[in-house]
Amino acid sequence: MPPFGGCSSSLWTVRGPIAVPLQMILPLGDEPNASSVPVVTYALILVNCAAYLFVTIPLSFVGPEPGDPAVLDYLNALQQAMSRPLSPRAAESIVRGLSQYDLFVFQWGFRPAVPQTVNLLTAMFLHAGFFHLAGNMLFLWIYGDNVEHRLGPVRYLMAYLGTGVAATLFHLLVAGPSPLPLLGASGAISGVLGFYFVWFPRNRVRLWVMLFPFFMNVVHAPARWVLGFYILVDNVLPLLATVGAPGGGVAYGAHIGGFLGGVGVAWAANRRAVLARPTDFGAQPAPVAHHEPPGSLAALIENGDLEEAARMYVGLSSRETTRALTERQSLLLGNWMAARGHTHAALTVFQRHLRDYPIGDGAADAHVGAGLLQLRAFGQPTAAYQHLVEALEHKPSPRAEALARQGLAQITALQKFQLNSM
Repeated sequence: MPPFGGCSSSLWTVRGPIAVPLQMILPLGDEPNASSVPVVTYALILVNCAAYLFVTIPLSFVGPEPGDPAVLDYLNALQQAMSRPLSPRAAESIVRGLSQYDLFVFQWGFRPAVPQTVNLLTAMFLHAGFFHLAGNMLFLWIYGDNVEHRLGPVRYLMAYLGTGVAATLFHLLVAGPSPLPLLGASGAISGVLGFYFVWFPRNRVRLWVMLFPFFMNVVHAPARWVLGFYILVDNVLPLLATVGAPGGGVAYGAHIGGFLGGVGVAWAANRRAVLARPTDFGAQPAPVAHHEPPGSLAALIENGDLEEAARMYVGLSSRETTRALTERQSLLLGNWMAARGHTHAALTVFQRHLRDYPIGDGAADAHVGAGLLQLRAFGQPTAAYQHLVEALEHKPSPRAEALARQGLAQITALQKFQLNSM
């Protein structure tokens, strides 16, 4: 599935492969989505489009200045990338076809052989052509909003730029000191896809599938399947197939590096959420001299002193709470906290319950509890959707199933476009 429209030049390495005519799988949208406006995603799309309109297009129709020393540097770099010397006639033909944009990319794209820190950022906003830009912006528009809503605008922008830099550095590690400039936003966008892969695996992606002349239709597929296909079939396999080949074309290493960066940061954020002590009850760490927190905690719950049990729980570390409670006790405590408005602590209890008993009899109830908190207390409908859908996969009790379906109906009502049946 070629997800990014793209093009290449003899001296450009683009982050985005070329679509295959007549056989194409094109994403059209995803569901569900957060209801907030993804300001940073829209701003990034605007900046990329502005760079294309006000830099790429004008400079593409202007030839280089006579005697411009950048032309000689360009030819030298092209010669380094080729396996045989350039003939004078070939060099003259290349110079005649050069534009100011070629030289602009040569200066502001990232050249691994001559790395410049500022070019790690500028290269993300340059594209090789309209289809390269359009494909990248389509993917950013589809996948960026949910990731931005989960991270918040500032952290999302930092994550976008950070995974874009990681993508370029990974490409440098894979491809070596190539003289070819690297350009395009898809390294950073692959980072967004990595976040999406971890956080929203049960979302569905609408795909226009055209396998002419046998099949042409819109289908829905799980996001994790779509993104797994993208990273494996569109990037890992082509990278392995081109090992040792001359540089140029598509920067598969940048896509893989950005994606792995997003996956790693999202996984670390999930782990931190489970390990962190909730701030409810003005939590303080439990005394070091306390030797039996698990037994004491369970005893408090069994004796009905849930207030004191809750205060003790939030003072314990994640390690100290590991299987300290039975499934029944864990759910009892989490539901008590949620009912009394201790939402952060309750979510922590449910998350740790799923860590300790991921396929236990109470897994469905823990997913429902976590999902409803994400939806109603924290305003994260897409995160809630993951829990509620998974709850239905765990053979829930009639009550848990009813609550899960109520939550899913609420998420559906928040969508601009009606979701398909759950």
